[in-house]
Parts: sequence; structure tokens; C-alpha cells
Amino acid sequence: DSHTGLSTSEEDNFFGKIVALEPTADPIRLYEPLVGRFSEKASDKTFAWQTAAAGLAAVWARENTREAIWDALARKEVFATTGTRMTVRVFAGWSFVKSDLDRSNFAQYGYENGVAMGGDLTSVPSGGSPGLLIRAVRDSEGANLDRVQVIKGWVAADGSTQEQVYDVIWSGNRVPGKDGKLPPVGSTVNVADASYTNAIGAPFLQAFWTDKDFDPSKRAFYYVRVLEIPTPRWTTYDAKMFGVKIPEGAPVDNQERAYTSPIWYSPE
Repeated sequence: DSHTGLSTSEEDNFFGKIVALEPTADPIRLYEPLVGRFSEKASDKTFAWQTAAAGLAAVWARENTREAIWDALARKEVFATTGTRMTVRVFAGWSFVKSDLDRSNFAQYGYENGVAMGGDLTSVPSGGSPGLLIRAVRDSEGANLDRVQVIKGWVAADGSTQEQVYDVIWSGNRVPGKDGKLPPVGSTVNVADASYTNAIGAPFLQAFWTDKDFDPSKRAFYYVRVLEIPTPRWTTYDAKMFGVKIPEGAPVDNQERAYTSPIWYSPE
């Protein structure tokens, strides 16, 4: 919801949501109320510093033409990012195995033996379970990757919507704790200098994941989320550039991410 005509998706090049909030040391850049302007309660307000830089939409198209991009949108073979230019690709099928990740014809094999993100899985074989082939590559000029997650959604017998997040591959030698949660990747962000390094994380992550809780009688969907290591937030870049204070309560960093359109399973 930007009113500048600009798509400034980089945190170090954030031009605000309106022209008055373009890069400046003027307090308006950070403290202009965008929501709840006339409320007497600060808790009712959303200030400019709480907004985020723009995101990006990505499509897997055969060529860079309007027709090919339209076709990709129509078949929902798309993903979005919070501004990073990482790439992520997912295929799901009934016969994939882990070694398929290393095929030189990875994409061709995925199309021929499964469905891409945005597609529909049907005709489950007896005893079958969806298998996902996932590849993610960092932004060539950006941060390393923290982890890859699969998010599964379904509707329970009582009609309630359910969701489960699975960490399927991650960088480093981390081990999930007793609660099943993966420890944070850590951070190399230098707040004073508004910088970071790729001393942690991985430039490339790939995984084969199978739904061990699959119930062929229930509809389900699966999408993939990829997280980068922490990088400086735009307010941290502003503090370095203009010599202003980071607003109280503002995060000093964030983890850019990408998330794919779902792959849908429907019973016969």
C-alpha cells in the first residue's frame, strides 16, 4: 500500500509509503502516524517506523514475455518475497525420492512426474504420501539462508482450520530442542555500522520432505517458506545514514523471506 509510485524493496533504499516520508533526518520520516491519526491513544496509532519496505512477486515463466508471465500467473506457479531476490522452486508428487534433488534435469523431471507449486495433486496411490522436492538459492547480492519450512494446512473433522509448520532443512549444525523447535540461526548484524556478514547461513538449501501424517481422505495444502539470516532493518540504516535514534520498540534487524503458492491435495 505505497503512494510513491516506487517499488523500493531494499531495506537500505526504503522511500517510505508516501512522498513526505522519503529519506530524511526530519522526524516525520519515522514518527508520522499513518493509522489512528486522530486517536488520543498511542496504542491506536501505527507510525511510519512500523511499516516495511516493499515485497516482490516472482513467476516461473518459460520466457520473459507478457504471454509467458500471464501463463505462469494463470497456473499459479509463483512465489513472493519480502524484498529479497532469492529463488525457490517446489515440485510435489507420489513417486519422488531424495536422490531426485540432484538430477541435472531437476525441473523437467519435476514437471513430468509431479506438479509444480500452484498445482493440484490427485489420484493418490495405495499407501502413497505427498513427497516434496524443494530447492532454494539465496539472493546473489544478499544474505545467506537460515532455513526452509513446509507449512501444511487442512480442515479438521469439526470444521476448524488447522496448520502445522515443519522445519525441513537448515544451515549449520543446529539440532531441534526437546520442544521440537529449531534454535535461531544467530545474527551477524552490526547495528552501529548497519552491516552484516554471510559468516553464518548457507547460500543454497535443498530438501526432500514427505508428509508422514498424510490422510488421503482429507483435503490439504502445502506451501514452502524460506528464511534468510538476519539483516539490518531500514530504521537501522537510517540511524547510520542520518545520525538519528532508532525508535523505541523498533527491531534492529529482520529476516527476509520467500513463500510459495500452495500445492493442493484433493481426494477423489
